Order: sequence, then structure tokens, then C-alpha cells
Amino acid sequence: MQPANSEDACTSLTVLYDGACPLCRREISVYRGLKPRQPLHWSDVSDARTPVPPGADRAAYLERFHVQRGNGQVLSGAAAFVALWTALPGWRWLGRLGSLPGATPVLEWVYRGFLRLRPALQRVARAMEPAASQNSMPLLDTTPSDEPPRPTIDVPADLIAELRSDHAGETGAVWIYHGMLTATRDPGVREFARRHRETEQRHLDLICEVLPAPQRSRLLVPWRAAGFVTGALPALCGPRAAYGTIAAVETFVDRHYQQQIDRLNGRPEHAKLRELLLECQADECAHRDEALSHRTATPGVLLRVWCAVVGSGSAAAVRLAKRF
Repeated sequence: MQPANSEDACTSLTVLYDGACPLCRREISVYRGLKPRQPLHWSDVSDARTPVPPGADRAAYLERFHVQRGNGQVLSGAAAFVALWTALPGWRWLGRLGSLPGATPVLEWVYRGFLRLRPALQRVARAMEPAASQNSMPLLDTTPSDEPPRPTIDVPADLIAELRSDHAGETGAVWIYHGMLTATRDPGVREFARRHRETEQRHLDLICEVLPAPQRSRLLVPWRAAGFVTGALPALCGPRAAYGTIAAVETFVDRHYQQQIDRLNGRPEHAKLRELLLECQADECAHRDEALSHRTATPGVLLRVWCAVVGSGSAAAVRLAKRF
């Protein structure tokens, strides 16, 4: 942990996080990609060499999220998140909301509920992570590849918000398949989910390559949670619902990518970006068509309603992701 100097003693924050937790690693990597409005220091308390503030043992700092102010005050749980969010661009609005009278206790109640689920979510996240990333922070897989590096792709200013929504969407898509794999034991659905999860992860990596970290979506935790639920619920209901859900999602994604591709028509200086979007769109259409090939009967009323909700939710998520 880095000690605060005299100049930032009252405004600096030291973030005390569990670097051994795959959920924490991902969230902290998002925060570290932003330019804070006040000095931030990062302290991985899962490393036994890292000192922890006096007054509690290391296990206490691993069990809950903490930040330490420059004056030595330690905040825990929801109060710690509110303090951190207030210091980060794109998250300040959430920090302000959490600072309203009565809001922090509500957030603390939600956080305690999450802590009950955290061990199970950690097991799922660890099972889904490549072995090389178990103890590392990078957002992208840095394993050397025999493939030649892609040329640098410039994103035009009028498409940054669109690419941000793609980043959010591909994050959600990866977690849709995580949810399916967690909820189903059907061999066909599991094989389908494994293959397409790899493709969606590749899409996410490609988007991350062209979109700098400060411009990516900052609501990754909600996108992951929404994706997990969108995949797990229908998978619990059986293969028909699982495939129907993927068909609905990919139908929306096809249109979403097409809108961006159309905006790049007649702009040869952005041909590489257009090719990347076409590549992603083709994969999404293949996912949709494969899901539709498993349809054995006309979807019932409940499945049609669910798919309509999924489509509407996807559209709302895109609008939100363009801003955050």
C-alpha cells in the first residue's frame, strides 16, 4: 500500500481489493483504466507482502471491499464503493446517488446480499477464466499468438458511443453463455454455449483492442449480471427456451451491427473498422441461424413474451451503454 503524501492526505484514496478474486480483478481493472479526479492508490490485500491498515486482520479486508482515505479513515462495503465512485469519471453520478440521505444503508443491504452469493459466483468465474488469467489483471488475453497482429484501427468520434455499446453487448453475451453453462445439463445446449462463448469472447477482445479503456462501458457489473440471468433462466426451462433466447438476442444484435456498418459506407478511411464489424455481425448471424435450426415447433406464448422482453431489454441496454 502506498502511503499518502502531505499534499493529498485529505483527498487521496487507497483501494484495498482482493486480487485473488476473479470478480474483483475484473472490476478493479475497469476502474484502473479511468482517469480519477483525485489521487488513487491500489493495494492488493491478497498478497501477503502488502501491509493492511491496523485495527483488523487481513481476512477482514479480503471479506469486504475497503478504501482508506489519506487521513487514515477506513471505509467498508457500500460506503467504500460510494467514495471510490465519486472519484471516477462516469461513476460520479452513482457516487452522488449513494451519498443521498438513506441511500448508503440501502446499498449496504444490497452489498451484503451480494456477499452471500459471492463464493458461488467466484467458483463460476474461476471456472470460466483461462488458466493464465487466474492471478492477473489484464482485460485481454496476452498469450502470444502465431497470427499476425491486426493493424491499428481508428474509431471515428461519431461511432465511439456505438462501439461502447458493442463493448457492453459483447460483455453481456459472454455472460449469457456463462449463465447457460451454469444452469443446464443438456449436452447439446452445453456444447452450443461453449462454442459460442469462445466466439463472443473473441469479439469482446477485438472491441477492446480498438476502443481505449476510458471509452469503454463502465457498467460491466450490471451487464454481466443481466447476461448471466438472460442465459440461466431460459436454460433452466429447457433447450427450446435457451435456443429461442439466443435467436432473439442475435436478431437484435444483427440489426445493431448493421446500423453501424451502414454509417461507415462511403468512408474508405474506416474500411478496417467496417471489416471488423462485418466479421462480428457474420458470427452473430451464424449463432442466430444455428439457434433457429433447433426450433422444432412454433414458440408458445410465454416464450414469445420472454423473447420480446429480451429484445426490449437489449435495446434499452444499448441506449444506456452509449452514455456509460
